[in-house]
Formats: sequence, structure tokens, C-alpha cells
Amino acid sequence: MPSKLFYDFVSLLPDERVDIDLHDDGLFIACAKAKTTISGMSPSEFPLIPPVAGDVKFTINVNDLKKALSQTLFSTASNEARPELTGVYMKFKDGILIMASTDSYRLSEVSIKSSSPDGEYDVIVPQRTLSELNRVFSVFKDDVEASDSVSVELANNQIVFHYGSVELISRTIEGVFPDYKMIIPNKFETKVIVDKKDLQQAIKSVSLFSKQGLYDVKMTVGAEGTLTLFAQDSARGKNDVSLRCEVEGKENEITLNYRYVLDGLNAITPEKVEIQLNDGASPFVLLPHNNPTEKFLYIVMPIRQ
Repeated sequence: MPSKLFYDFVSLLPDERVDIDLHDDGLFIACAKAKTTISGMSPSEFPLIPPVAGDVKFTINVNDLKKALSQTLFSTASNEARPELTGVYMKFKDGILIMASTDSYRLSEVSIKSSSPDGEYDVIVPQRTLSELNRVFSVFKDDVEASDSVSVELANNQIVFHYGSVELISRTIEGVFPDYKMIIPNKFETKVIVDKKDLQQAIKSVSLFSKQGLYDVKMTVGAEGTLTLFAQDSARGKNDVSLRCEVEGKENEITLNYRYVLDGLNAITPEKVEIQLNDGASPFVLLPHNNPTEKFLYIVMPIRQ
């Protein structure tokens, strides 16, 4: 039967017992005073789902995976022109799962623990599959008997997630994920340590005056320990906000899409964040400051003036 129609109807029912019966003319649903019949199709038209025998199996802590998904799903590409960018790259090696995503304007990378079969395995999983997995986790979040781990099986062009009574099977994305390690700076000229909430508030304030469609905010680092954010629009005016921070290295400035920066800040849990800069034409690096339990790296490409 049509899943959306069924879901929408059931969502409107009162919090009472629901009776479902199969009749010749469709599926009969009754709840309190609500009664309806939904027409469907023959079950013979439903595609067969062959069992997937994964050659390699891994086990991951559910909370770790949920956190990693929240740090990577938002930076996948929505444009299908490059299918390999519409998913999350997952690499299993030596008891570590590295997850990365990019839309070519920003990049997220996070590392979490996993079980460690011999060898190195990588795969690109569609964003929609992982979003659905996230929803499955949400359904079971209040279940005291819910498992604290999820198992993952890899087979030819397929991936299977097992969590409790749920089995989620998906095709993987063919193609080669970009060698993103090449764009991660191995040194930097300026390092800034600043309070995350203060930076979020400042960006939101300044962004009200950024140019529509460009979403530009200039970030200037002063050697005396200040971080200044500035935006100007000819129709609305201008605004600048200065923050106290710790600065190592030289003065610097860069112009960024403020929405991308906020996405990265929202993905970080610790109260202090670290910013690494080289110049206005090089990638902006954001990561949690001095927090070994959260191995997250976020990069934003600058807006070149």
C-alpha cells in the first residue's frame, strides 16, 4: 500500500488502539471513531530482497555512530553531478572507522572506534541511507532494552546495518572519493582558541548584514588577542563584533560563508574551539580544542574577494 498515505493517516489518529484488517477491497483501519480503507497493490509486485551475506563484519557503538553521523551528514553534496559526493565515505582500518563527507565547499572528517577485522576496507554510503539509520536510532532511543551497538556488513556493492530487530540494506555508491587529505594543511600561520558559544552568537549577529546569496562574513585575527567579524551590505548597512581569544602566530584575515561555519560549530560539543589559518586564499580549519575524545575536523574553503 502507499506508504506516505498510510503514514499520514495513522499520524492523525488518536492515541488509542488501532485495528487493521485485510479485506478484498483493501486494508481496513479502525481507531476510535475513525475508519477508512486504503487500496493497495498485489504483494506479488513487491520486489524480492535477496539475503546479503557480508564478507566483512564490524561492530560500532551506537552513540559514537550517532555523533559521527551528526558531524558528517550535513556536508554531503545534494547535486547528483558527482554521485560520490552525495554520500559519506567510510574507511575501516586498525579498529578505527574514519567517516568523511564533502560538497567541495566544505569537508567534515571524524574518527570513532570499531571492531577490527584484518585488512582495510572503504565504502561510500548514500546520505539517504545514513539519514534513515539515524531515524532508526531515534525510534529506539527511549527503549531500555535497545542494543548499545550496531553491526555493519560489507558485501559486493551493498552494505547492511543490523540494529535490534531492524535490518537496513543499501547499495553503496560506485566511484572514487576525492583524496581529501591533500587539502588539509599540515602547518598553519595563525591559531585561534575561542569560546564556541561566543563565536556562534557573534556570527549570527554579523550575518544579518551579509550579502544575500553570498553569505559572506570577514574574519580578522589581531595579534593582540582579538577576533573581529564584519559584514556589510549596501542596502542594509554594516556590523562588526570583536571577541577576546587566544592567538598564536601572525595577524590574519579570511572571508567565509557564515552558514558553513555555523554548521561546523553546531557539530562540535566542547566549549572551546580551535581555528587554524594560513591566509585568505587557503582553507579555514575548525576543530575542538584540546579534546582527545572528539576527533573531528572541519574545513571550509574561503570566499575569494
